[in-house]
Amino acid sequence: MIKTHQAVTGKGSPLAKYQDLLLGSRSLAALLYYEWCLLLGPLPGILGMALRKLFWPRLFASCSKGCMFAPGIVLRQPRRIRLGQAVVISEGCILDGRHGSAEVSISIGDNVTFSNDVLLSCKNGSISIADNCGLNSRCIIQSTNGCPVHIGPDCIIGQNCCLLAGGSYNLERLDIPIREQGIRDDGGLRLESDVWLGANVTVLGGVSMGRGSVAGAGAVLTKSVAAYTVSLGVPAKVVKTRQAEPQA
Repeated sequence: MIKTHQAVTGKGSPLAKYQDLLLGSRSLAALLYYEWCLLLGPLPGILGMALRKLFWPRLFASCSKGCMFAPGIVLRQPRRIRLGQAVVISEGCILDGRHGSAEVSISIGDNVTFSNDVLLSCKNGSISIADNCGLNSRCIIQSTNGCPVHIGPDCIIGQNCCLLAGGSYNLERLDIPIREQGIRDDGGLRLESDVWLGANVTVLGGVSMGRGSVAGAGAVLTKSVAAYTVSLGVPAKVVKTRQAEPQA
C-alpha cells in the first residue's frame, strides 16, 4: 500500500488520488454516495442522527441493525469496515480502514460503544473488536503492515489508551533514515475476553493479555501477561492475581 504522503502528492489526477485514499474505489457511483453522506456527517440533533442512520449503513461492507452515528465522524474506505448490531459511534471518531487488498480490514461486533474521539487506524493491517466492548474517549488503536489487533468480548478500554501493532520501525541500519527502514513485524497484539485497561494504558505489538486480566492506569505493557493478572507500572509488571471471592 502506498503511504499517505505518496498517495496525495504522487502522479495522477486529484480525483483519482481522492478516490484511492478515501474510498479505495474508482466507482463514480460510490464517490457520489460517499459525498452525499459526507454532507450529512456534521448535521446536529435528531435530524442528523436520523439521516445518518438511514443513509450511512450502505457505506460499509456490512452494517447490522440499530447502529447510531453521532456528528463529526470521519470514515476512510468504509467499504472495508464491518459493523455488527447496535454499534454506537460518538462525536469525533475516526475509522480508517485503508488497505491495499483486504475486503474487510476493520470488523466490529455487536453492542460495541465508541466514546468521543476514538481512532481506529488500519493501514494494511486488521482490527477486530468482539461483542460488548466499550472504548472510552481518545483511545487509539493502530494496526499496520499485517500486524493485527484483536480485542475479545466484554473488554473495557479506558480513556487515552494506545494499542499499537506494527508501530515500531526497524533500526539496524545507520546509513539511511529510520523512516526508510520499514516497519518491524511484531506479530500484532491480542486482548482476550473480559480485559480491563485503565486510563492512559499503552499495549505494544507482540503482547497478549489473558482472559480477565487488568492493566492499571498509566501502565505500559511490553510483555504478555497471563489470565486474571493485574499489571502496573512502566514497563508493566504483574503485581497480583485476581481471586474469586469466598462464597458465604
